[in-house]
Amino acid sequence: MSHARISFDVSLPVQVRPDDVGYISHCPVLDVYSQGSTHEEALRNIVEAVQLFIESCYSRGHLDQVLRDCGFVLQGPMEPQQLPTLVENEGAINVPLFLVADAQNTEHKQTNAR
Repeated sequence: MSHARISFDVSLPVQVRPDDVGYISHCPVLDVYSQGSTHEEALRNIVEAVQLFIESCYSRGHLDQVLRDCGFVLQGPMEPQQLPTLVENEGAINVPLFLVADAQNTEHKQTNAR
């Protein structure tokens, strides 16, 4: 049996700020935090933390509910210039998926978590 490999690239807002012992990184729309001794390490670590968070939610069958709870909604139909195109010589297409986080819902969630 042949298996198809797919991947999703997700663009998420991230904040990195210095603290007493290094840097704190935060993905506010998912409320995921990490840290590092340098700015670059904090960025690498938040990428890993978000990857693990999403993988964990998916493997437990809760990714859809977690994204909804974080205020994400599907953003309407694609414009014609956004239609998928064939990636030459790979037999694959790039299919952009657009999710939008409701900023008001995200801010409300973060305020209630404090």
